[in-house]
Amino acid sequence: MRRRILQSILAVVILTGLLLGLPLTYTAWLWVEDFTRSDLQSRLDRMAAEIISQEGGDGRVDGALDTASLRLVVPEGGRLLVVYPTPEDAASRMDIGAPSVARPLVESLSMGTSGSLRLEVPSSHMRTLQQQAVGAVALVVLASIAAGTVVAVVTARRLADPLLQVAKRAARLAEGDFRQDPTRHSIAELDRVSDVLDSATVEIVGRLQREHALVADVSHQLRSRLTAVRLRLDELSVYPDPAVVDEANEAMAQVDRLTSAIDELVRSSRSDGSAGAATVSVVKELSGVVAEWDTTYRDAGRLLTMRGNPDVTASVTGSRLREAVSVLVQNALEHGEGTCTVSVRLVSGTPARGHVDPTVCVEVSDEGVGVSNDLAPHIFDRGFSGAGSTGVGLALARALVEADGGRLELQRRKPALFAVFLPAVRDETPVAVGAGIHEPR
Repeated sequence: MRRRILQSILAVVILTGLLLGLPLTYTAWLWVEDFTRSDLQSRLDRMAAEIISQEGGDGRVDGALDTASLRLVVPEGGRLLVVYPTPEDAASRMDIGAPSVARPLVESLSMGTSGSLRLEVPSSHMRTLQQQAVGAVALVVLASIAAGTVVAVVTARRLADPLLQVAKRAARLAEGDFRQDPTRHSIAELDRVSDVLDSATVEIVGRLQREHALVADVSHQLRSRLTAVRLRLDELSVYPDPAVVDEANEAMAQVDRLTSAIDELVRSSRSDGSAGAATVSVVKELSGVVAEWDTTYRDAGRLLTMRGNPDVTASVTGSRLREAVSVLVQNALEHGEGTCTVSVRLVSGTPARGHVDPTVCVEVSDEGVGVSNDLAPHIFDRGFSGAGSTGVGLALARALVEADGGRLELQRRKPALFAVFLPAVRDETPVAVGAGIHEPR
C-alpha cells in the first residue's frame, strides 16, 4: 500500500513538473532572446539620435561622420554598418567594429529615406544566457520534484502505517482477540474506523458471552433430560423379555453417544483450533459410526459399507470426526439411494518447503440422483435446505472438520460424493484404497 501511494504521488508530481517545466523552459529561452534584441534596438536608437544630431538643415551630414560616440555603443566583438546621406553621396557607407561576425545576431533600424543602421553581434553570449536560464528552470523543476518526493514519502507513511495497523487490528479481531486499542492516528476517517472496531468488539464480546451462557443452559437441560431418559431405560434393562432388554441397551447406548456429542459440541463452542486432536486410526474411529447406522440402512433396504486401511492415521479429535461423518451418512440415507460407501485413503499433498504433506481423505458417496446445480453452491450454508430440513447438518459437519484443521467439500454432484480432508501423520506411508474392506454384518 505504501508503495502504491508513493508511486501515485510521485507520478502526479513528475507529470506536473513536466507540464509546467517544459513551457517555462521554452518561455525562458524566448525571453532571453527578446531581452537581447531589445538591448540591441536600444543601442541602435541611441546611435540614430547621435547621427541625426550631426546632420545639417538639409538632412545631410557635412564633412566626416564623428564615430567616437558610436564606437562606445557597439558591443565588444560587434559590427555596425552605417548608411547616411552626404552632399557628395546620398548613401555613404561606413563600417565600425569587427570586420566580420561569426553566427551573428542582427538588428537594423531605418533613418528617413536614405539612412539605415545594421548592428551585428555574436550570438554566443545570448546562447550562454539562454542555457543558464534553462538550467535555472531545470533546477527549480528538480527542486519541486525533490520536495514532492519528500511530501510523497511522508504522506505514504502517514497513510499506509495507520491503515496497516487498522488492518492488523481487524485481523486480530477475526482471530478472537477482542482487546480494545486506544491508538488513534489523527486522521478522521481512520479514527472513525477504530471507533467502529471498538464498538464492534464490545458488541461481539457481549454476544459471545450470551451465546456461551445459552449453550451452557441448553446443554445442562439436555443432559438433565437425557439422564432422566437413561434412568427409565435402565429400568427396562431388567425386564424379563430379552428383546426388550436388547432394545433398552441399544437405546441407552444411543443416549450415551448423544450425551458425548452434546459435550463435544459445547467444548467446540468454547475452544479454538484442534486443542483436543490426537493421532487416531481413521478406519477404527469410523467403524462405530458405520455399525451405528448399519441397522437403519438395512431397515431401509439399503447397504452401508466402509473400506480402507486401519493403519491410516490422522491428527484429529475423534468425537468431531465421528459426528461429522455421521452427518454425511445420515444425509446419504435421507437424500440418496443405493449403497452408501465410506472410504478412507491417503493422498499425497503438494510440495511445500522441500517435502510433501500427506492428507487423509474420507469419502462418503451413494448411488442417488445427486445434488442439483442450484443447490450445490449453497449446500453448506447454515439454514439452507432443498428438502425441507433445518439446513444445519452439513454446516455443522463442515464446522467440526474445520475445527481440527481439515476441510469438507462436495467433490462430485451426481451421484453425490462428499470428501473430508484431514491432516495425516507425516511419517505415514501411502496405502492402496482397497487394502482393507469392512462390511458390517
